[in-house]
Amino acid sequence: MEQISFSAIGTSWQIDIDQQLARYERELLFERVKRRIDIFDRAYSRFRPDSLVTEMSQKAGTFTLPPDAGPMLAVYRLMYELTDGLMTPLIGQALSDAGYDATYSLETKEMYVPPAWDDVMEWNAPTLSLRRPALLDFGAAGKGYLIDIIADVLADAGIRSFTVDAGGDMLHRDPSGKALRVGLEHPLDFQQVIGVASIANQSLCGSAGNRRAWGRFHHILNPQTLASPRDIAAIWVVAETTLLADALTTALFFVPASRLEPHVAFEYVIVRSDFSLEMSPGFPGEIFTG
Repeated sequence: MEQISFSAIGTSWQIDIDQQLARYERELLFERVKRRIDIFDRAYSRFRPDSLVTEMSQKAGTFTLPPDAGPMLAVYRLMYELTDGLMTPLIGQALSDAGYDATYSLETKEMYVPPAWDDVMEWNAPTLSLRRPALLDFGAAGKGYLIDIIADVLADAGIRSFTVDAGGDMLHRDPSGKALRVGLEHPLDFQQVIGVASIANQSLCGSAGNRRAWGRFHHILNPQTLASPRDIAAIWVVAETTLLADALTTALFFVPASRLEPHVAFEYVIVRSDFSLEMSPGFPGEIFTG
């Protein structure tokens, strides 16, 4: 078993590989992973002054996005439509004004309701046209998508059995179908688990209002009310890809699962702020209620 641990894009990463690597293979793989993360970050981070997203926040026009943009934009558009615009990449400026800005000032400025997607953006792969400058935020699904991309880097290197974990969002692959048991963090006590999930060739993502929280806000913001939802303590989603699982953990803060289930395949558990539970019948795990 090999383990590679590092920090990137503001979170901790751990890659577990179920095979032995020579030292040079390990070092080469690590460099490939880090380089791919940096390429993604330079395109989509709203916290970097040299990113494409930052450039788009400063001027209107037509921008050529990286070849990897298509799947992520497609998921964002689907979630935007299924949530009636409540999950939107145009939330970036509102998040920044709330204090979740490039310097993490946590100081709130005057906030404004974001514009509608079609009033500002037009996506015709590989170009994204902006009618006016806009600070986009891909935090609701970007980390999950990056996990999928890193999984492809590992697969291209001949690694067949592995787990990629970035801040608790993870993808597990094993040709034998062996499941990975994962503890689900208690939303009120980081040192305890509230349940467990088992994933086999699947992805698991979670979202909780106690993470990245300040003042009256946390990292999820309703674009219509400019307030953070408070009725949900934590959400976990299991899906085929980490991109989809990550996106759904945000969408479920805004709409019921029944609104999403006809369109995408996933399992979920929702812990509400009063600690009542909602769990899909096929969720591969349990929540401890005792």
